[in-house]
Amino acid sequence: MEALSALAIKEAAERIAPFVHRTSILTSHGLNLMTGAELYFKCENFQKVGAFKYRGATNALRQLTEEQLKNGVATHSSGNHAQALALAAQLKGVPAYIVMPENAPRSKKYAVLGYGAHVIDCEPGQIHRETALDKVISETGAWFIHPYNDRSIIAGQATCALELIRDAPHLDFILAPVGGGGLLSGTALAVGYFSPGSRTLGAEPSGADDAYRSLVAGKIVLSIDPKTIADGLLTSLGTETFPIIYRQVDRILTVGEFAIVEAMKLIWQRLKIVVEPSAAVPLAAVLGNEELFRNKKVGIILSGGNVDLDKLPFK
Repeated sequence: MEALSALAIKEAAERIAPFVHRTSILTSHGLNLMTGAELYFKCENFQKVGAFKYRGATNALRQLTEEQLKNGVATHSSGNHAQALALAAQLKGVPAYIVMPENAPRSKKYAVLGYGAHVIDCEPGQIHRETALDKVISETGAWFIHPYNDRSIIAGQATCALELIRDAPHLDFILAPVGGGGLLSGTALAVGYFSPGSRTLGAEPSGADDAYRSLVAGKIVLSIDPKTIADGLLTSLGTETFPIIYRQVDRILTVGEFAIVEAMKLIWQRLKIVVEPSAAVPLAAVLGNEELFRNKKVGIILSGGNVDLDKLPFK
């Protein structure tokens, strides 16, 4: 299959520009001193729906024909892609059917409903999501937009790193969290095309380290019974995302649960913003690998800010 091109990423950036925020980059003198690195935080928690997922969902939906959209769109998601597709569909004027596990964060489920989507509850687990989604599609004829294993989604997510590269050039490293791999694969492509002197690193909870193990094995290792506070990073890599990550990501760094919570807390204390646990994983990776990042210029993608405030894991 032909590789996703630099042109596809540039076209995605142009396609979604009227609908997405060009998010801010924040810096912190205190965090720089703490890590010994020069850190640039790309704040996708400021993105519409509070996460980078809106980029990919908008790019994918805006490429569908009227015929493909006539029965609406459908997906399965624990939260951020659900919100992203719900809003993108609402703005396009088509219905959205979202399968969500029963244990999805309440804040994310309420947001999906607030964007006018139809929410279908299912038991937790990939097989239950897919079974419920198949039923929804057979009943509605809606067009399936995968949360991450889709070339249009990957191209949309790549626009985040493209903006970071343009606004903070000459980075030594760019870090992104990895679950299904849409953001990390898109980041790796953007780095390869637009900042070849930079290195792409993934960051992952040690309790859900299937991407790390997949790189070691050279094939997709499924995420089975993952245990982590980072609920956005529970899924396995896909057939579209894994080959890109395998070819173009230097390393995946893993971090423990305590480190994730401490990174969330530091982001609140130093940057004065709230991010969800998944977004804190890259900073936790930097803090846990000081030798690797010392005296380096490091871009960190803060992937989202959707967290139940009554369940913050720090006081």
